[in-house]
Amino acid sequence: MVTLNKIVTKAGDGGKTRLASGQEVDKHCPRVAAYGAVDEANAAIGVARLHTAGDARLDPILARVQNDLFDLGADLATPESPTPLPYEPLRILETQVDRLEAEVEALNAALQPLTSFILPAGSPAAAHLHLARTIARRAERAISALMAEPGETVSPAALKYMNRVSDLLFVAARAANADGRDDVLWTPGATR
Repeated sequence: MVTLNKIVTKAGDGGKTRLASGQEVDKHCPRVAAYGAVDEANAAIGVARLHTAGDARLDPILARVQNDLFDLGADLATPESPTPLPYEPLRILETQVDRLEAEVEALNAALQPLTSFILPAGSPAAAHLHLARTIARRAERAISALMAEPGETVSPAALKYMNRVSDLLFVAARAANADGRDDVLWTPGATR
């Protein structure tokens, strides 16, 4: 259980923060950037959920994804350690990736076939889900960049999970656009 009694600690005033392991790092380090981008994606999903609250198909999936994104943040905030930690670090599991894949496939099966790229538009829910998707893609890039850093270890399941989140948000946005019937199609060169 997490207990947060004091919010203003002033501990970060010098540009440093602590990872879940207790290690002090710069606030701009790639690991903090990665879990910060995941947090942004989570917040964007929260805004999208203002428009999916009555959708019995999408909203429960998005609620679970938000919880999983906190798991992912905890995973990223706890680097692999050569010495055992006094607790079992929370890690994203392949089963979470598999569940997302199944949900993407199930939602996609109900959608109109794509005949063009689509614009991030349509209903308010769809537009917010597309925005969340672009933020999720940024988080995926940040995780990938962290993985490329010398000496950094990130679970492959973490990157896969974030990739599936952006896939899910794409099909969820289409689902929120009347299962794709109200998608706004891109017309190449239409405004030349």
